[in-house]
Amino acid sequence: MPPQGVNKWEVLRELGVARSHLGVTDRELVVLQALLSFHPGTILGGNSADLVVHPSNASICERLNGMACSTMRRHLAGLVRAGLITRRDSPNGKRYARRYGDEKEAFGFDLSPLPRRFAEICAAAEAIRAEEQAYKRLRQTVSLMRRDLAGLVAYGAECAPHPLWARLTGCVAAVARDLRRKLSLPDLVELETVLLEGLTEARGIIEPNTKDMSTNDAHSQHHYQNSNTDPHDLEPCFEKAGVEVGPNPEMSEPVQTDGNLPTLPLGLVKAACPEVQTYSPDKIRHWHDLVRAAHIVRPMMGISPSAWEDAQQAMGPENAAVVLAAMLERIEEIQSPGGYLRALTRKADAGMFSCGPMIMALMRKEAA
Repeated sequence: MPPQGVNKWEVLRELGVARSHLGVTDRELVVLQALLSFHPGTILGGNSADLVVHPSNASICERLNGMACSTMRRHLAGLVRAGLITRRDSPNGKRYARRYGDEKEAFGFDLSPLPRRFAEICAAAEAIRAEEQAYKRLRQTVSLMRRDLAGLVAYGAECAPHPLWARLTGCVAAVARDLRRKLSLPDLVELETVLLEGLTEARGIIEPNTKDMSTNDAHSQHHYQNSNTDPHDLEPCFEKAGVEVGPNPEMSEPVQTDGNLPTLPLGLVKAACPEVQTYSPDKIRHWHDLVRAAHIVRPMMGISPSAWEDAQQAMGPENAAVVLAAMLERIEEIQSPGGYLRALTRKADAGMFSCGPMIMALMRKEAA
């Protein structure tokens, strides 16, 4: 039990999250809330050793808005089985408190398991929150991967006719139907695997000679990031840093990559973003060539070193380079490139970004 005690309402909040792990129902927690209301203080434990409440069944039911007494007793039994409260019965089965001088003897429901198990309850609640967040992110990832695959299929059907596109179109439609249902975590993992295979096949048809795309699918499965952001849909946070001039000190350092490559073929990125080639001393043939070109163009776009470093850490150097290349194509439409990049970096930190939609938007604009 924490020496300073615990807030009884905080315990109840954490129990609301962890109830499935602890084997209690929401209705049982409603009854527990009523019991807590009979405790005169806010803190359980600490300086208050009096943790036994002794309301009558009628009083409890009254605070439960007239819940049937048999139902209330059933929920009390559930709280006892879960080890959240204990009974302290008097010889005659009544609940009451009696003082003998400075000492108090009370019979009723002992709340001491709550502060004693508070750390366990909080740990269970955090584990459940983490699972829920992981599920939410994976579902978002699968949804946006489906959209990325749909964009690749549409592009591939125009530039490289192949029987594969019909099958992948069916795959995209099937995933869209599945996402309308409440899916389990294994179901989402299976859909993610199917979409990763589809993306790999689509890239292989669109750009069959891009060998440096094929060795990172395992990394992509765990680090895939998506975004539905378009420059026109985002209000960027403005960055005060101005355009840097003079030599770029970053170019003296070797270009590092983290293995988390974009989902789109490099050839498609180059087709959508031809301007970046102008800033590369050599022809862009590999992802590290694109990263090197991004290092050169970054100060010319007025993006501070800190914004660029944060973007590389959140997205990976290759994805960050693709973002800069896409921004370069629409630089006149972006009021604050540094602020815009920071906004995308925050999305990447939240696991909700990829450069795919930006590139596909540029391809659609070029085709229009």
